[in-house]
Amino acid sequence: MSEASIAVTPSRGAVGNTRSVGLSILWAILTLGIYCLYWVFKTQEETKQYSGEGVGGWLGLVIYLVIGPVTWFLVPSEVGKLYSREGEQPPVTGITGLWLLLPLVGAFVWFIKVQGALNSFWIAKGAPA
Repeated sequence: MSEASIAVTPSRGAVGNTRSVGLSILWAILTLGIYCLYWVFKTQEETKQYSGEGVGGWLGLVIYLVIGPVTWFLVPSEVGKLYSREGEQPPVTGITGLWLLLPLVGAFVWFIKVQGALNSFWIAKGAPA
């Protein structure tokens, strides 16, 4: 068998944690947005730990704090890339960030889509539901 015919499967890191969409929204409201800092950090860190690509937790948090709207597009883009790297159709992409331009309702739709896609991905990779 030649080297050209051997498929190389990239190694993957630890599978991330699922998070309840409803509880995450509740925590974001109760903490007046402070939970969002934790969520951005953990989401970015877990996707980088799993795939070896992306901005990671600390840089993701800095981006969120300095130029927050970039996060609207960055997070769903990185979640979508998790799917694409596995040869699957991504349920969210960077364009998902446009939902946040719709006042109030858009934030809920965005979060439900992004966290839902992330939960589905982690569960498919063996995370507890």
